[in-house]
Amino acid sequence: MKRIFVGVALLMPALAFAQDKKASAGKPYTIQGTVSQQQHPATVYIRMRKGGENFVDSAQLKDGKFSFNGTLEEPVLASLMLVRKNAEKPVSMGRDMLAVYLDKGSIVINTTDSISKATVTGSRADEDYKKLQEQLKEVNEKGAALQKQYRELAKNKDEEGIKKLESTWEALDAEEKKIETDFLQKNTSSPIALYVLNQVAGYDLKPEEAEPLFKKLNKDAKNSPSGKEFAKRIESAKKTAIGQPAIEFAQADAEGKNISLSSFRGKYVLVDFWASWCGPCRAENPNVVKAYDKYKTKGFEILGVSLDDKKTAGRLL
Repeated sequence: MKRIFVGVALLMPALAFAQDKKASAGKPYTIQGTVSQQQHPATVYIRMRKGGENFVDSAQLKDGKFSFNGTLEEPVLASLMLVRKNAEKPVSMGRDMLAVYLDKGSIVINTTDSISKATVTGSRADEDYKKLQEQLKEVNEKGAALQKQYRELAKNKDEEGIKKLESTWEALDAEEKKIETDFLQKNTSSPIALYVLNQVAGYDLKPEEAEPLFKKLNKDAKNSPSGKEFAKRIESAKKTAIGQPAIEFAQADAEGKNISLSSFRGKYVLVDFWASWCGPCRAENPNVVKAYDKYKTKGFEILGVSLDDKKTAGRLL
């Protein structure tokens, strides 16, 4: 089978966009928390994305209180987790978690014993986030029920039943997208506007839908790290939209020979991104082989781009 495999190291800058790490230091925030009825030693963990990287911090619960402080370049969704220690269970990793949208300034979090039931004050971003979640409550409940139904069907290997769920999922996705789009159009200055826009756009961003919504956002949102990243996503989506010429790239193949996409001009080319560790990729490989064998006499070629970090793994096995 005539398939050409190249590495992906030089290609990645054209496919992904990282947030600018040279951005400003941001504005300070503080979290003052109280868990009034906690009887045993405990630790509160906070997790979020900062500067395009995962950030984790922890604080010991002392006399029922904990605190965090730092800086934010923009409002960000974080999760807090309360981990208890007691005589019966030395370390309890129960899923006692709270999603909170952080913003600049002072944020107060109060609860009696479970952080998942805490009240949050001082963050307009969190207020808007909670409003949106309330509007999505029914959709999320339907989604949870569908997930449970899907697990049962998968357990029983009921492929026909799973297929019947597809239309229900699609309708639920459309309902969710409408709620989020309506919220965004009514709250273009909200500190969570970019978060909502990313939810609406999804992974497969359609510029004709996303760009008009993005243009309605205020200047601060557009100039934020996430705003600049989203603008790049729009431009990338325009370049890779159906009907647009493929973006040119070149990379060495497994034998060290430089291969460019333009060298296939005049042929039908499938650019196949794959990896040796990717189960679905390997499962699809026989179908790709069949397609090549069927259409190779009609000018069909396959350019395989390996995502492996080792040269030997990026070969066809």
